[in-house]
Amino acid sequence: MTSRRKVLGGALVTVVAGGAAGAAWLTEARQPDGQGSAAAQVPTATAEVTRGTISERFQINGTFGYGTTYPIVHLGQPGVLTGITAAEIVVARGARLYAVADQAVRLLYGRLPAYRDFEAGMTDGPDVRQLETNLVALGLDPYHRLTVDGHFSAATATAIRRWQTAWGLPSAQRSGSLPLGQVVFQPGAVRIKEALATIGAMARPDQPVVTVTATTPVVTAAITADRRRLVKVGDRVTLTLTGTAPFPGTVLAITRPPAASGQSGSSDGGAESPFQATISATPPPGTGTLEQAPVLAAFTRQTHENVLTVPIVALLARPGGGYQVRLESDQYVPVEPGLFDGTAGRVEVTGALMPGQRVKVPAS
Repeated sequence: MTSRRKVLGGALVTVVAGGAAGAAWLTEARQPDGQGSAAAQVPTATAEVTRGTISERFQINGTFGYGTTYPIVHLGQPGVLTGITAAEIVVARGARLYAVADQAVRLLYGRLPAYRDFEAGMTDGPDVRQLETNLVALGLDPYHRLTVDGHFSAATATAIRRWQTAWGLPSAQRSGSLPLGQVVFQPGAVRIKEALATIGAMARPDQPVVTVTATTPVVTAAITADRRRLVKVGDRVTLTLTGTAPFPGTVLAITRPPAASGQSGSSDGGAESPFQATISATPPPGTGTLEQAPVLAAFTRQTHENVLTVPIVALLARPGGGYQVRLESDQYVPVEPGLFDGTAGRVEVTGALMPGQRVKVPAS
């Protein structure tokens, strides 16, 4: 019990006695009769004793972002760059990424990169099937005459002509073919991060034009080896950004990035190379651009259900050792702390308390 009280006392001092008000609050509790000059120094409010679920968490620093950043490379003929989609815009299937000589380069979905012209007479292949899948998904085969089979047919060319009509091309330019570089395949929608070229400059083959990321925001957080066993894919995480209310996340992946040559350790203070957790993150609306913003990620260590909880700041040191709370009636009740939830600011307690009672806390 002695070692447990030392640990709890350390946690209590860290959370409660971070300033003069907290120190005075503890001083008041040490008075044998609950009175003293310190009582006048700390305005008080009350908080409810509740019964419910509490989780003990450990917190680590993370970074908000959109995962890996990578470039889109121009594959077509050289020409003057006449347009680039603005940063932060999400580009979906069929939409423009950039334009060369006033001809849009458009996004389609697929994992196989474009590597040849799409035109009548080309050999069958998975790239043709990938194109046909997109043409159907874009609604360009309304009469269901296109078979998605990897063969460039007359129906494939007709679907391309419908697409070219939607672009506003005159009939003479609706060729029913797509030269290399007019479409770019990516696994899904992308978010424009940054332009790598300037409008009015020459775009050349193999030249990176823009960088893109995934569209789903994530938080990446380094996890030291001693905490690796406490984290698994699917775990719920509570995330906090400066100026926002906590919001939920889920661990999507845990990887072990290769350590930089000659380096060890982590920003989390561990002595070994960290694991990296990738966590889904959907912050509250209106939080603005958050890329590279610091995030506090709280992982649950253990959970107790159907227990009494009070605010951590309600705990007072008892004369002679241990802890107590002060009821609204000024009666002191000894309690034994259990799990601390620093994120929620509450602590599990056992003692002669009932849900609905109110305990005194320092006024905020």
